[in-house]
Amino acid sequence: MKLKHWLGKIHLWLGLSSGLVVFIVAVTGCIYAFQTEIKDLTYSFLFVEPQDKAVLPPSQISKIAQEAFPEGHLHGILYPTAERSVQAIFFSYGEGNDHYKIAYVNPYTGDILKLNDEYADFFRLVLDGHFYLWLPPEIGQPVVASFTLIFLVMVISGLVLWWPKKKKGSSKSFKIRWDARWRRKNYDLHQVLGFYVMIFALVFALTGLVWGFTWFRDAYYAATTGGKQFVEYYAPASDSTQQYTGEIPGIDQVWLTMRAEYPNAEWIEVHPPDYEHGSYAANANPDASTYWKMDYRYFDQYTLEELPVDHVWNRFEEASIGDKLQRMNYDIHVGAIAGLPGKVLAFFLSAIVASLPVTGFLIWWGRKKKSKKGKVKVKQAVSEPVPA
Repeated sequence: MKLKHWLGKIHLWLGLSSGLVVFIVAVTGCIYAFQTEIKDLTYSFLFVEPQDKAVLPPSQISKIAQEAFPEGHLHGILYPTAERSVQAIFFSYGEGNDHYKIAYVNPYTGDILKLNDEYADFFRLVLDGHFYLWLPPEIGQPVVASFTLIFLVMVISGLVLWWPKKKKGSSKSFKIRWDARWRRKNYDLHQVLGFYVMIFALVFALTGLVWGFTWFRDAYYAATTGGKQFVEYYAPASDSTQQYTGEIPGIDQVWLTMRAEYPNAEWIEVHPPDYEHGSYAANANPDASTYWKMDYRYFDQYTLEELPVDHVWNRFEEASIGDKLQRMNYDIHVGAIAGLPGKVLAFFLSAIVASLPVTGFLIWWGRKKKSKKGKVKVKQAVSEPVPA
């Protein structure tokens, strides 16, 4: 009894302190779940008319895009399926030149369909709310991560509070009494829906914490790989003693190699070297609706020989179970791991999670008003004169 009493106090005050953050994170997650599908319906520049001719190689696409955005740092070029525009991705962070723009190019004609500022895009604003609460990342990220950890504690304490005292009549704990008064309905909405969404809420919280805290990510990775240490992403260095002697630009040759080895890929992306002696990075995705099955490859910019890496972003066939779980983290978090039904489920589950701080606050507010009324009645009864 004492355990539930103190857990109730902890659950209450943690809920009141974190409710607004949980609500914002859940609502933005709810909206973001279908960002790909909504973009496909509303962004016409994502599509082109397929033509019976070869598409332009990365060297030409990059030249066209760079002319449209000369001050931009080219991060990579993404080739999706034949009916979609190619994306020349410009990204830079720090040193007063922060930008994230994508030039959507018709790969058959070279026409730029749209130079989109991704930082000003609606879904980027939604994502910034989800990750940072629209605060500067260095402030918002640890705030969201901390409240996610609090939410994890609340989910576990909520299960203990929900647990029926006796087996007899426990079936009522699984049902919402729609014919009851609004306070009872609100209580059931909080308690019963909270129970049904609990497992999924734990998944949302745990996958969010993988991004939120490096110590959590490292511990999670070690637990799933038998103690292996997590290695941060890096692109291997090229042999600067060599000199490239190919007949076509190196980035084009890498792209042609990837196309030949992955003829059924739903996208192929190539990245120029990020620094003077860096390497070409390339990836091929067999399923554009998810990320975890991608093959990541790296090539020396002078010899075009493939270079090995020892981090998670490697060839899929070389990934361990722990590596694959790290790769799956985003797809699990948004429900994409289960396809469109998974996204639909994630949408409704996020909506339910967003409702919990609201119904929880109403429970607290109702009890607070009730206790005030009780005190007023007691005071009135004491102040009344004693009849003769």
